[in-house]
Amino acid sequence: METLLVLLQALVATSIFFVWVVRYDNIVREFREYGLSPALRDFVGILKLFFALLLIVGIWQPQYTLIGALGIAILMACAVFTHLRVKNPAFKLAPSLGLMIIALALVAANWPAGESAGGSSLTMN
Repeated sequence: METLLVLLQALVATSIFFVWVVRYDNIVREFREYGLSPALRDFVGILKLFFALLLIVGIWQPQYTLIGALGIAILMACAVFTHLRVKNPAFKLAPSLGLMIIALALVAANWPAGESAGGSSLTMN
């Protein structure tokens, strides 16, 4: 199970880096077509790359995985909403939806069960 989670982290992070670095010209075009500002595009890009980096770091330092996955899940939910708002066909919506689902699975797998982030119990004796 742990190997699958690591592979999913790497898949999400690699996908984000590929789209926001290698295919950046496509991002510029899409944000323009959707009527979104360059400032918003750059802000979203910085956040996505930051959260993707946290997923990569989380492979060796697991405490970073939850925040990386949660950030990606939220941003992908916003992307799904945007694709629905502009009435894009399903094939344009699918990557965002898929990454959101994978990120939510990573959130669920890394959510602390009955413990705070510091590792202490939430109940007091």
